[in-house]
Order: sequence, then structure tokens, then C-alpha cells
Amino acid sequence: MSHTHAIVWIDHVEAHIIGINPDDVENSVVKPAQPPHHLHKGAGHAPEDQHYYHAVVEALRGIKEVLIVGPADAKLNLIKHIYKHDHDLVANIVGVETVDHPSDAQLLAYARKYFKVADAMLP
Repeated sequence: MSHTHAIVWIDHVEAHIIGINPDDVENSVVKPAQPPHHLHKGAGHAPEDQHYYHAVVEALRGIKEVLIVGPADAKLNLIKHIYKHDHDLVANIVGVETVDHPSDAQLLAYARKYFKVADAMLP
């Protein structure tokens, strides 16, 4: 993607990525190679799929400003992955917010509103 802005809605099942320019929008979906599964022993957490987060990061290359949203901890795990493995993208992350399960149209509207406000605050 070669867009100015992007919003990523992510959970453990899939990531919806919308790249945004003033006159262009590009949607893509990234899914983990292995579907997530729940463990019922011990702590009950499956290990994080670093390949999944890496695929999401690769889809964000070249984007200047990225807003990461989602309903649970996958958005935070993506941030941790970026800090640990893709430190060059840290400066591109402009926000992390909790958002339930929007449609792609709702996600695009949310992103446009967010980036309009963010861009208005720039000198």
C-alpha cells in the first residue's frame, strides 16, 4: 500500500486494513495462517502468532500514519510486535483505540474523522 493514512482493525481472527488517500481507498484483509484456538489447560492462552502480526506490518509498509483499532488485546499485541521486531514503524503509529466490530464502511468513516482531526492539529 502506498497511502498517506491507514486504519487497521485487528483481532485474533483477521485484520482489516484500509489505506486512505484523499481520492483513493484500498481495503485488504490479513488472516493468520493457522486459525486461533483456545487452550483449556494452564493459563488458557495460545501463543501469539508472530507471523500474523508480521504479515499485518508488511501490509503497512510505506504508509505515513497508522491508526490501530480493535475490540480486544490483539491491537496491543500488534503494537508490542512492532516495538520488538519492526521498530522503524513505531513513529508511524498515531493512535491505538478500542473499537468493537465495525463494517468496512464504518471503519473508513471512523478513520476519515480521526485523521481529519489529527491533520487539523498539525502546524
